Amino acid sequence: MRYLKNVVTLQLDSEKCIGCGRCKEVCPHDVFIINDRKARIKDRDACMECGGCAKNCPADAIFVNSGVGCAYAIIKGWLTGKEPTCDCSDDDCC
Repeated sequence: MRYLKNVVTLQLDSEKCIGCGRCKEVCPHDVFIINDRKARIKDRDACMECGGCAKNCPADAIFVNSGVGCAYAIIKGWLTGKEPTCDCSDDDCC
């Protein structure tokens, strides 16, 4: 699944990464791989900015501005059983 190309806020500081693999475990869209005992971003555009990776990283090596845009709307829709809405006008909606 792809969202908007080249707009995700996901950042990984490979210097801080300890290679635990937690980001890969929690990512619902398989954004990360573990290579040479370090996490790497395999598919940045698949990130829906849910924030699971950053919240679960024990080394604080990941930053993502979670809770923004359509990713937040999709998750909220799943959790509440309602149709996702990003609360923007039809002209400006993602």
